[in-house]
Amino acid sequence: MKLGFIGTGNMAGAIMGGIIKEGIISPDEIIGADILEAGRERVRKEHGIHVTADNREAAGKSEVLVLSVKPQYYEQAISEIRDCIREEQIIVTLAPGKTLSWLEEKFGKPVKIVRTMPNTPALVGEGMTAACPNQYVTDQEKEYVLRILGAFGKVEVVPEHLIDAVVAVSGSSPAYVFMLIEAMADAAVAEGMPRTQAYEFAAQAVYGSAKMMLETGKHPGELKDMVCSPAGTTIEAVRVLEKEGFRSAVIEAMKACADVSRNL
Repeated sequence: MKLGFIGTGNMAGAIMGGIIKEGIISPDEIIGADILEAGRERVRKEHGIHVTADNREAAGKSEVLVLSVKPQYYEQAISEIRDCIREEQIIVTLAPGKTLSWLEEKFGKPVKIVRTMPNTPALVGEGMTAACPNQYVTDQEKEYVLRILGAFGKVEVVPEHLIDAVVAVSGSSPAYVFMLIEAMADAAVAEGMPRTQAYEFAAQAVYGSAKMMLETGKHPGELKDMVCSPAGTTIEAVRVLEKEGFRSAVIEAMKACADVSRNL
């Protein structure tokens, strides 16, 4: 098998789906291990991959192995599979807080590791993933892993000391954005708009604004100023957001998120 997964949750499913859709690896070259039968059966039916209840089987059969269990289960999973890991095998991790040095210590031998931090928009092919390979990963192997990660969105290599910032700015931030969309929709409902329509207007405004920034390359402040006409409606809304500490609240939330990530 070219690709294996330990854990078959939503993120693993998103990665599988993107890789298969882009034709990078075929379903018959992917194996997923999960102790829960429901999880195994879901990805088998959705993606047509091989599944197993045995983590060691997935580890033993794969060239690239993705550890997609929750951070608190990493040590247990590694202790179970470390004797199966081969010198040429590449391990991809998805967990915040688990540093390369911690991972290398738990494996107890030289292992090729790419530490990554994806986010949930990977489920719709619009993920943002940071990748950080250790010293044992060759340039060719790094490019192969980046190609896999790019199948479900954008990917960039970052130094490991920035991973906690990545957790705050992209890993966890979909939750902040969903809260913003929900608040915008609530306000529109208060003005008389039907809720379903309010969600669509709010979500499309956020999506379009993000796309506009990425495609124009303009600074977000410049794009904000383009909307703010003198004595207009938008600048009044911006004034209230500033008065209520909108930016400061976002910054403090992200600092708290990064602090928790560092201490996992």
